[in-house]
Amino acid sequence: QVQLVESGGGLVQPGGSLRLSCAASGFTFSAYVMRWYRQAPGKERELVAAIIIGGGSTNYADSVKGRFTISADNAKNTVYLQMNSLMPEDTAIYYCNAWAVKPRPTYWGQGTQVTVSS
Repeated sequence: QVQLVESGGGLVQPGGSLRLSCAASGFTFSAYVMRWYRQAPGKERELVAAIIIGGGSTNYADSVKGRFTISADNAKNTVYLQMNSLMPEDTAIYYCNAWAVKPRPTYWGQGTQVTVSS
């Protein structure tokens, strides 16, 4: 059974930090690109960061460069998103996504809420 289980969301003040985790199971983790998306109320879901598990390459949305860091622990089949210098506009539901070249299917987690507010 495939699972992507996110954790680590919550309420944080502007300027604060959070670390999100996404624990993956039920598929070949090393064959995938792991991504974090977010969706704010009334907005489309947007790609925040991605990491190629097999090679370690990363990329980020311009809005989070220099503040967020994506990483992975292959031994634990877990991907992380370290979020620093959080701003109110970072408030959203954050989703973990696993993508690979077809015919491998794409998987989504259930999402975790991040709220940045004073």
